[in-house]
Amino acid sequence: MNASLPVLPTISTSFIVLSAVTVAIGWWQIRRKNIEAHKKTMITAAIFALIFFLIYASRTVFIGNTSFGGPASVKPYYTIFLIFHITLATTGAVFGIVTLLTGFKNKLSKHRKLGPITSIIWFFTGITGVAVYLLLYVFYRGGETTSVIKAILGF
Repeated sequence: MNASLPVLPTISTSFIVLSAVTVAIGWWQIRRKNIEAHKKTMITAAIFALIFFLIYASRTVFIGNTSFGGPASVKPYYTIFLIFHITLATTGAVFGIVTLLTGFKNKLSKHRKLGPITSIIWFFTGITGVAVYLLLYVFYRGGETTSVIKAILGF
């Protein structure tokens, strides 16, 4: 276990967890037909996700990404898992934007269909994001800070 955790990744991961939790609350609110609370909660969830993204993107651009520092025997599995997480996160972000827009535009038939799918994708994004964080900074010491491609694929 790593004794000291990096500040920016810890903060950004906290925001993605907050986003997933607020999505769950929003889902519960709409099931109870509390539309106004649902709207506010989902906007809050989107703001938390945006804060995560801004911290992550800023860190990537100005500092770089942390490569996997665990055992070489685990790295291929970590890489596959990371690519799965990145795919989920990208898909979830696109679905999230579209779902928010359908809600704002009052296209409620589409919004009701997209909402549960988007939420489930976002929950898995949050869970896999926390797992990536744990693998990079808690269970193993992070590797070198480098470019995105090198951090993900190792070259």
